[in-house]
Amino acid sequence: MTAAAPNDINAVPGSDAPVESLQPHDLRRWLQPRRRDSHKGEHGRVLCIGGEHGHGGAILLAAEAALRSGAGLVDVLTRQPHVAALLARLPEAMAHGHADDADALDAGFIDAADVIAIGPGLGQGAWGAMLLARVLAAGKPAVLDADALNLLAASPCPLPAGSILTPHPGEAARLLGIDTAGVQRDRFGVARRLAGQFDAVVVLKGAGSIIAAPKRSPRQVDAGNPGMAVGGMGDVLAGVVASLHAQGLDAFDAASCGALLHAAAGDAAAREGGERGLLPTDLMPWLRRLANPGRSE
Repeated sequence: MTAAAPNDINAVPGSDAPVESLQPHDLRRWLQPRRRDSHKGEHGRVLCIGGEHGHGGAILLAAEAALRSGAGLVDVLTRQPHVAALLARLPEAMAHGHADDADALDAGFIDAADVIAIGPGLGQGAWGAMLLARVLAAGKPAVLDADALNLLAASPCPLPAGSILTPHPGEAARLLGIDTAGVQRDRFGVARRLAGQFDAVVVLKGAGSIIAAPKRSPRQVDAGNPGMAVGGMGDVLAGVVASLHAQGLDAFDAASCGALLHAAAGDAAAREGGERGLLPTDLMPWLRRLANPGRSE
């Protein structure tokens, strides 16, 4: 996929640099119709890693979002007890159970992946820390969310080229060693600091999510609603961003398009049924529809 010309760039309060505002119609810039003779191998392979005991739903949401956003193949590496439930809900995913050692990773899951989404439901114990270390050592582009960010905050290290961080304000605060109020007072500055510190693309989530990257003008999503403030929405975003990155968008455009697609799907779902009670799974059919902006109605 290739990006079209940028949207209008304006000064935004709180930022000392020009900011590009992204609106739902901008999805057409990145989401072009596919060739009729294309095949699944051309649409990216995503590996989703997470789901410590008791948290299998998080990685399931990421995997489903990756598929609904257009990934050709999605593997899931999670705790063995979650595999049956995941396959019952999402038979299109290739689910693999994983124990406390690293042997299962030697089967080539990482080598086969174009992009790895790690963190949803990962936990901060030895299992999660071991998996994150293996992923970062492999050098594959990674989308780090949730507990992968918390582990990174505890033990900062270089990230593979093309990686994307998707923190909410609390996670951003831990990564920088400041408080959440400080993040909210200077969201643009914090996003830029994170991007520079980790040499990565950053999606700072919240009302008007901000996308920052080294040597790039920031972008801000003009979509989303308060109904999306519920557990699991970030897991969906991680899957969407990883999917678009695996489909060929560079890290900055994948983060931008993914954050916009996620927010626009949340707005569409809220218009359908209201904001209160909105669930991450309500976004899934809208991800598919909005990922095809040129389709016939």
